[in-house]
Amino acid sequence: MRRGSLLIPLALACFALSPTVRAVTPAPDGGYPNDNTAEGENALFDLDVNNSTDNTAVGFEAMHFNVVTFGNTAVGSQALEFGGSGNFNVAVGFEALFQDGTGNNNTAIGASAIGLTRFGSNNTAVGNGALFFNDSGNNNTCLGFNALANTTGSSNIAIGESAGINLTTGSNNIDIGNKGKAGESNYIRIGTKGTHTHTLIAGISGATVAGGVGVIIDTNGHLGTVVSSERCKDNVKPMDKASEAILALQPVTFHYKKELDPEGIPQFGLVAEEVEKVNPDLVARDDDGKPYSVRYEAVNAMLLNEFLKEHRKVEEQNRKIQEQEATITQLEKGMKTVVARLEEQAAQIQKVSAQLAAT
Repeated sequence: MRRGSLLIPLALACFALSPTVRAVTPAPDGGYPNDNTAEGENALFDLDVNNSTDNTAVGFEAMHFNVVTFGNTAVGSQALEFGGSGNFNVAVGFEALFQDGTGNNNTAIGASAIGLTRFGSNNTAVGNGALFFNDSGNNNTCLGFNALANTTGSSNIAIGESAGINLTTGSNNIDIGNKGKAGESNYIRIGTKGTHTHTLIAGISGATVAGGVGVIIDTNGHLGTVVSSERCKDNVKPMDKASEAILALQPVTFHYKKELDPEGIPQFGLVAEEVEKVNPDLVARDDDGKPYSVRYEAVNAMLLNEFLKEHRKVEEQNRKIQEQEATITQLEKGMKTVVARLEEQAAQIQKVSAQLAAT
């Protein structure tokens, strides 16, 4: 990557036409006043050594056009060449921090790393061409060849070859092994779809978390949770008979194919293709539109609705039974009263009969 071949003539033209050109005297070859150090043709060439301190330039035209600066280190041909007035920058590599103007606290390691930044500060780039196009973005960190191509975005992190290279103006992104997306902000992207097909993360399995909600993933690898707040919902209405579809589902036992589960652990669940026949809304689909999983959280909600409907039926039946029991109790009381009266009448009849017999 020889972007410098286009920028070198620009540098020479600016130097030739500048009315304030000054050359370090004697020519660069060691130490200068105020702890400035230069080694290499035209290194620290334009520096005001009386008003600048603690700068180190090693290499052809390293820190060439820096004027009044403090605490900069440039190692490599044309490193920090257009440093201007930025302070506490570190540039290691051909044309690293080449065009840094007023930026401070930048660290660039690699050819053309942070090559075009003019105003950005607190950036760290390691790798050839890393953060090359950054103009005014701040607080970016990247590691890898051509990583992070943003121009104005800030607080981005990119790790890997060409990681975040598609990112242009977004901020607060983390791209690890992913090229990112132009203009987006507040995203975390790890891995590349189609390239990375298995994810193993230690410290999760067996770790107990008291509270929280389950995490789901869509076909694009987007992680998230199912929100339940009414603030996020439209067209809310009772499920009613829609849940009756689950009554046609056929739960099965099965084993995953050996390449998916070498241990052959027994599984329990549903078959997505069969569920699709019952209710297409209960399956998740792959990139080809084919069902590949079941939306068990939706099935659970339907189960709850069916349970509640059955529960209401049981409650109604219990209410009727209680009413019937109350009626039976009243009838039993009435029967006891009738029996008592009949017994009283029978006693009276018997008494009268006895009196008649005596006469």
